[in-house]
Amino acid sequence: MDPSLVRFRAVVEGALAHLDSRRQEINDLNVFPVADGDTGDNMALTLRAVLVELDRLGADTRSPGGSQGTGEQRLIDEIGRDEIVESVARAALLGARGNSGVILSQLIRGAAEELISRPGELVDPVLVGAAMARGAQRAYSSVRAPAEGTILTVMREMATCVATEIAHMGDTRLGSEGDPAVQNALIADVLERALRAGEEAVRRGPEQLAVLRESGVVDAGGHALTVIIAGVIAALRGSEAPAVARQAPPAQISQPQHSSETYRYCTNFAVTGRKLDPGRWTGPLEAIGDSVLVVGDAATLKVHVHTDEPAAATGLFDGAGEVSHLDIADMHAQVREREARLATQCCGALAVVAGAGMRALFQSLGVAVLDGGPTLNPSTYELLAGIHDVRATEVVVLPNSPNVVMAAEHAAGLSEKVVQVCAARSQQAGLVAALALDPARSAAQNVAAFDAALARLRTGAVAPAARDDGDGRFAIGDAVGFVDDAVVAWGEPGPTLAAVLGRLGGDAELLTCIAGDGAPLDEAGVRALVPHGIELECEVGGQPAYWWLLSAE
Repeated sequence: MDPSLVRFRAVVEGALAHLDSRRQEINDLNVFPVADGDTGDNMALTLRAVLVELDRLGADTRSPGGSQGTGEQRLIDEIGRDEIVESVARAALLGARGNSGVILSQLIRGAAEELISRPGELVDPVLVGAAMARGAQRAYSSVRAPAEGTILTVMREMATCVATEIAHMGDTRLGSEGDPAVQNALIADVLERALRAGEEAVRRGPEQLAVLRESGVVDAGGHALTVIIAGVIAALRGSEAPAVARQAPPAQISQPQHSSETYRYCTNFAVTGRKLDPGRWTGPLEAIGDSVLVVGDAATLKVHVHTDEPAAATGLFDGAGEVSHLDIADMHAQVREREARLATQCCGALAVVAGAGMRALFQSLGVAVLDGGPTLNPSTYELLAGIHDVRATEVVVLPNSPNVVMAAEHAAGLSEKVVQVCAARSQQAGLVAALALDPARSAAQNVAAFDAALARLRTGAVAPAARDDGDGRFAIGDAVGFVDDAVVAWGEPGPTLAAVLGRLGGDAELLTCIAGDGAPLDEAGVRALVPHGIELECEVGGQPAYWWLLSAE
């Protein structure tokens, strides 16, 4: 390994940054063992404690007289691998909070113990595989009644995958010296294979754990572990993290029956002393609560318990050691906050869009969006995923293009939700329809309201010609104006837009003009072309291919 802590720190920082970027997604999945919505927070706290400890270890103490150092990193050889591993494992333990944080600390400690048991070996795929296996073993042994389908299963499956991959990879040992870039690449490659096995284990979780299946989610801790590994890979490669599929919270707030629902406080604390035995305290703690975890060694324990009597929990250790790092969370309040955050409506809508401004316009109306790309042509499964992500029990899809209607109907047929497809065939039509969305109504009722709005609507557009007209009316790059699907004008942008506005404004009370990417006239120029007495609303959609999208009501 490189003789400084810089690379080690970069890996931890990358893992934490990637976890932080998806922390709320992970919190929203949290239903086991209690739906308190803090798994992402707890695992991030554990990693942050490791990062802080690495910074402490790396502080320069080599200056004469004990003065503040030069800011250089201390070398691993100066500190010693034993000290680093022990300090990092202890920091993870003391920084852990909640079930997920404590289990993550045990994964880290187990991996650290494997590293410390092999002095002189470079960290390579073989050592990584052994460390992952030992981490999984340590985590399993820390839990009184391990549940399959959780983070424990995910880590075990990833470790098994690494062992299998190494058996087929040939020589992956680096000896006593190794090029850092080669080392990083080898580790990243084997971890990416492990990541895919982890994702598959996450997907299978609901098959193994009833509470996940009943709630319609995967395990939050297991999913978080795959996000962490993706962040590690990104740091090793100095690139974007490999994709880990986003996991949506349940369409409805479920009320899974947890054994801890009668207890109020998630209580975490550390105990430092001498000759501490983790097994001695499990029984007394279970007498006043549940979800008990007592992990650590003879000098330091980390205790986690759900109880109504935090003081009684800490009081059990009177005379045995010093209690510190006390953290008490009100799980009843956490559950209420999670339910409020994930409260669903009866009906939501999903719009296929192109353009940042168009995305914002639909979102301002409370409509979920799916990026359809420049051609507005998402696949059936992209639409299905988008439908699943809408936090509503029923969904109306706004295809916003004739090309999307068939795929949307197919996705509607595959979805477990009640899904209706609206007749909107353009983005400007979809916006008008979306104004009629009422979350309290059913999808069928909303579609009827959307169709009524569309019946009063005419649409138009002006776009640069993508090819020469076969009848010689316009050439590539000329402005072409449409009313509904018919070409009505062509030539220079200004006159063409004026012609379309004139056609649409004849019997309209309101015209809406949405400027696209590269529109050749500013808003003032557009307003100057509007027929007298017609109200005009101007928006910026940023859509590709069309300079202006128009609607008349």
